[in-house]
Amino acid sequence: MELAYYSDLAVRLVNSEQPARGADTLTSVEAVRELFAAGGQAARRAADADVTRLRAVRTRLRAVFEAAAEGDEVRAVDLLNALLLEFPVSPQISGHELRDEDGRPHWHMHIADYAANASAGYAATASMGLAFQLTELGADRLGICEAPPCRNAYLDTSTNRSRRYCSDRCATRANVAAYRARKRLDADQSGRDRRRERPDDSGRTADAAQDSTPATER
Repeated sequence: MELAYYSDLAVRLVNSEQPARGADTLTSVEAVRELFAAGGQAARRAADADVTRLRAVRTRLRAVFEAAAEGDEVRAVDLLNALLLEFPVSPQISGHELRDEDGRPHWHMHIADYAANASAGYAATASMGLAFQLTELGADRLGICEAPPCRNAYLDTSTNRSRRYCSDRCATRANVAAYRARKRLDADQSGRDRRRERPDDSGRTADAAQDSTPATER
Protein backbone atom coordinates (compact mmCIF):
# COMPACT_ATOMS: atom_id res chain seq x y z
CA MET A 1 0.00 0.00 0.00
CA GLU A 2 1.34 3.42 -0.98
CA LEU A 3 -0.13 5.01 2.14
CA ALA A 4 1.76 2.71 4.50
CA TYR A 5 4.88 4.86 4.50
CA TYR A 6 2.97 7.58 6.33
CA SER A 7 3.25 5.39 9.43
CA ASP A 8 6.79 6.68 9.84
CA LEU A 9 5.23 9.96 10.94
CA ALA A 10 3.60 8.13 13.86
CA VAL A 11 6.89 6.51 14.87
CA ARG A 12 8.75 9.81 14.57
CA LEU A 13 6.24 11.63 16.74
CA VAL A 14 6.10 8.96 19.46
CA ASN A 15 9.89 8.80 19.63
CA SER A 16 10.23 12.55 20.08
CA GLU A 17 9.82 11.73 23.76
CA GLN A 18 11.65 9.20 25.93
CA PRO A 19 9.66 9.13 29.19
CA ALA A 20 12.03 6.80 31.04
CA ARG A 21 14.91 9.19 30.40
CA GLY A 22 12.87 12.34 30.98
CA ALA A 23 13.79 13.54 27.46
CA ASP A 24 11.49 15.46 25.15
CA THR A 25 12.57 17.10 21.89
CA LEU A 26 9.11 18.41 20.99
CA THR A 27 9.55 21.80 22.65
CA SER A 28 9.35 24.39 19.87
CA VAL A 29 7.82 25.26 16.51
CA GLU A 30 11.11 24.33 14.88
CA ALA A 31 10.85 20.86 16.42
CA VAL A 32 7.32 20.53 15.03
CA ARG A 33 8.54 21.43 11.55
CA GLU A 34 11.32 18.86 11.76
CA LEU A 35 8.75 16.12 12.33
CA PHE A 36 7.34 16.54 8.84
CA ALA A 37 9.24 14.24 6.52
CA ALA A 38 9.07 16.32 3.38
CA GLY A 39 8.43 19.73 4.93
CA GLY A 40 6.46 21.85 2.52
CA GLN A 41 3.28 23.77 3.19
CA ALA A 42 2.20 21.68 6.19
CA ALA A 43 5.44 22.37 8.04
CA ARG A 44 5.31 26.07 7.19
CA ARG A 45 1.88 26.33 8.81
CA ALA A 46 3.22 25.16 12.19
CA ALA A 47 2.56 27.51 15.09
CA ASP A 48 3.27 27.59 18.82
CA ALA A 49 -0.07 25.93 19.60
CA ASP A 50 0.92 22.89 17.57
CA VAL A 51 3.53 21.94 20.17
CA THR A 52 0.84 21.27 22.78
CA ARG A 53 -1.54 19.71 20.25
CA LEU A 54 1.04 17.26 18.94
CA ARG A 55 2.14 16.31 22.43
CA ALA A 56 -1.43 15.22 23.14
CA VAL A 57 -1.55 13.19 19.91
CA ARG A 58 1.83 11.69 20.78
CA THR A 59 0.50 10.34 24.08
CA ARG A 60 -2.40 8.68 22.28
CA LEU A 61 -0.23 7.18 19.57
CA ARG A 62 2.17 5.77 22.17
CA ALA A 63 -0.81 4.12 23.84
CA VAL A 64 -1.58 2.38 20.52
CA PHE A 65 1.95 1.00 20.29
CA GLU A 66 1.97 -0.06 23.95
CA ALA A 67 -1.35 -1.87 23.68
CA ALA A 68 -0.16 -3.70 20.57
CA ALA A 69 3.16 -4.61 22.22
CA GLU A 70 1.26 -6.03 25.20
CA GLY A 71 -0.82 -8.22 22.90
CA ASP A 72 -4.05 -6.26 23.41
CA GLU A 73 -4.94 -5.89 19.73
CA VAL A 74 -8.56 -4.87 20.34
CA ARG A 75 -7.52 -1.96 22.54
CA ALA A 76 -4.85 -0.89 20.04
CA VAL A 77 -7.44 -0.85 17.25
CA ASP A 78 -9.99 1.01 19.39
CA LEU A 79 -7.44 3.68 20.28
CA LEU A 80 -6.39 4.06 16.67
CA ASN A 81 -9.99 4.21 15.44
CA ALA A 82 -10.64 7.03 17.90
CA LEU A 83 -7.79 9.00 16.33
CA LEU A 84 -9.07 8.29 12.82
CA LEU A 85 -12.53 9.56 13.75
CA GLU A 86 -11.14 12.72 15.33
CA PHE A 87 -8.65 13.39 12.54
CA PRO A 88 -10.24 12.28 9.24
CA VAL A 89 -8.25 12.26 6.01
CA SER A 90 -8.95 13.27 2.43
CA PRO A 91 -7.44 10.63 0.12
CA GLN A 92 -6.86 11.41 -3.52
CA ILE A 93 -5.09 9.93 -6.52
CA SER A 94 -1.80 11.60 -7.27
CA GLY A 95 1.03 11.30 -9.77
CA HIS A 96 3.48 13.67 -8.10
CA GLU A 97 5.20 14.02 -11.46
CA LEU A 98 6.48 10.43 -11.11
CA ARG A 99 6.65 8.68 -14.46
CA ASP A 100 7.16 5.07 -15.49
CA GLU A 101 9.47 3.98 -18.31
CA ASP A 102 6.76 4.78 -20.87
CA GLY A 103 6.34 8.29 -19.54
CA ARG A 104 2.97 7.64 -17.95
CA PRO A 105 2.21 9.00 -14.44
CA HIS A 106 2.82 6.63 -11.57
CA TRP A 107 -0.63 6.91 -10.03
CA HIS A 108 -0.91 6.19 -6.33
CA MET A 109 -3.04 7.08 -3.32
CA HIS A 110 -2.06 10.22 -1.49
CA ILE A 111 -3.48 11.97 1.56
CA ALA A 112 -4.40 15.54 0.79
CA ASP A 113 -3.89 18.02 3.61
CA TYR A 114 -6.99 20.13 4.14
CA ALA A 115 -6.72 20.20 7.93
CA ALA A 116 -7.33 23.36 9.90
CA ASN A 117 -3.84 23.39 11.39
CA ALA A 118 -0.49 21.63 11.08
CA SER A 119 -0.96 19.28 14.04
CA ALA A 120 -4.38 18.09 12.83
CA GLY A 121 -2.94 17.34 9.41
CA TYR A 122 0.00 15.52 10.96
CA ALA A 123 -2.26 13.48 13.25
CA ALA A 124 -4.55 12.49 10.38
CA THR A 125 -1.70 11.40 8.13
CA ALA A 126 0.20 9.54 10.85
CA SER A 127 -2.90 7.73 12.09
CA MET A 128 -3.95 6.64 8.61
CA GLY A 129 -0.45 5.40 7.81
CA LEU A 130 -0.37 3.43 11.05
CA ALA A 131 -3.81 2.00 10.31
CA PHE A 132 -2.60 0.73 6.93
CA GLN A 133 0.43 -0.90 8.53
CA LEU A 134 -1.69 -2.53 11.22
CA THR A 135 -4.20 -3.96 8.77
CA GLU A 136 -1.58 -5.05 6.24
CA LEU A 137 0.99 -6.54 8.62
CA GLY A 138 -0.91 -7.18 11.86
CA ALA A 139 -1.11 -5.43 15.20
CA ASP A 140 1.79 -7.51 16.54
CA ARG A 141 4.09 -5.61 14.16
CA LEU A 142 3.69 -2.48 16.31
CA GLY A 143 6.32 -2.70 19.02
CA ILE A 144 7.99 -0.95 21.94
CA CYS A 145 11.74 -1.38 22.32
CA GLU A 146 12.61 -3.96 24.99
CA ALA A 147 16.00 -2.44 25.79
CA PRO A 148 15.50 -0.40 28.98
CA PRO A 149 15.28 2.49 29.40
CA CYS A 150 14.65 3.17 25.70
CA ARG A 151 10.95 2.37 25.13
CA ASN A 152 10.99 3.78 21.58
CA ALA A 153 8.22 2.72 19.20
CA TYR A 154 8.99 0.78 16.04
CA LEU A 155 7.33 -1.09 13.18
CA ASP A 156 8.46 -4.67 12.70
CA THR A 157 8.77 -5.32 8.98
CA SER A 158 11.00 -8.38 9.36
CA THR A 159 9.98 -11.55 7.54
CA ASN A 160 9.92 -13.69 10.69
CA ARG A 161 8.28 -11.20 13.07
CA SER A 162 11.31 -11.38 15.35
CA ARG A 163 12.14 -7.74 15.97
CA ARG A 164 12.32 -6.70 19.62
CA TYR A 165 14.35 -3.48 19.55
CA CYS A 166 14.01 -0.12 17.83
CA SER A 167 17.57 -0.11 16.48
CA ASP A 168 20.76 -2.13 16.12
CA ARG A 169 22.28 -0.03 18.87
CA CYS A 170 19.60 -1.04 21.36
CA ALA A 171 19.79 -4.69 20.24
CA THR A 172 23.57 -4.71 20.83
CA ARG A 173 23.22 -3.02 24.20
CA ALA A 174 20.57 -5.54 25.32
CA ASN A 175 22.63 -8.51 24.12
CA VAL A 176 25.73 -7.26 25.95
CA ALA A 177 23.71 -6.75 29.15
CA ALA A 178 22.25 -10.26 28.87
CA TYR A 179 25.72 -11.74 28.30
CA ARG A 180 27.15 -9.97 31.35
CA ALA A 181 24.19 -11.13 33.45
CA ARG A 182 24.82 -14.73 32.39
CA LYS A 183 28.52 -14.39 33.23
CA ARG A 184 27.69 -13.05 36.71
CA LEU A 185 25.23 -15.91 37.26
CA ASP A 186 27.82 -18.47 36.17
CA ALA A 187 30.43 -16.91 38.45
CA ASP A 188 28.04 -16.96 41.43
CA GLN A 189 27.17 -20.61 40.76
CA SER A 190 30.84 -21.56 40.50
CA GLY A 191 31.52 -19.82 43.82
CA ARG A 192 28.72 -21.74 45.52
CA ASP A 193 30.00 -25.03 44.08
CA ARG A 194 33.53 -24.36 45.37
CA ARG A 195 32.23 -23.56 48.86
CA ARG A 196 30.32 -26.85 48.96
CA GLU A 197 33.42 -28.80 47.95
CA ARG A 198 35.73 -27.08 50.47
CA PRO A 199 36.30 -29.01 53.83
CA ASP A 200 34.50 -27.37 56.71
CA ASP A 201 36.57 -27.48 59.94
CA SER A 202 33.64 -26.27 61.97
CA GLY A 203 31.87 -29.56 61.30
CA ARG A 204 34.40 -31.76 63.15
CA THR A 205 32.90 -34.23 65.61
CA ALA A 206 33.59 -34.20 69.31
CA ASP A 207 35.52 -37.44 68.97
CA ALA A 208 37.77 -35.91 66.37
CA ALA A 209 38.38 -32.95 68.66
CA GLN A 210 39.22 -35.31 71.57
CA ASP A 211 41.62 -37.29 69.47
CA SER A 212 43.50 -34.14 68.71
CA THR A 213 43.96 -33.36 72.43
CA PRO A 214 47.49 -34.13 73.78
CA ALA A 215 47.64 -37.32 75.95
CA THR A 216 49.04 -35.40 78.92
CA GLU A 217 45.89 -33.33 79.16
CA ARG A 218 43.52 -36.34 79.21
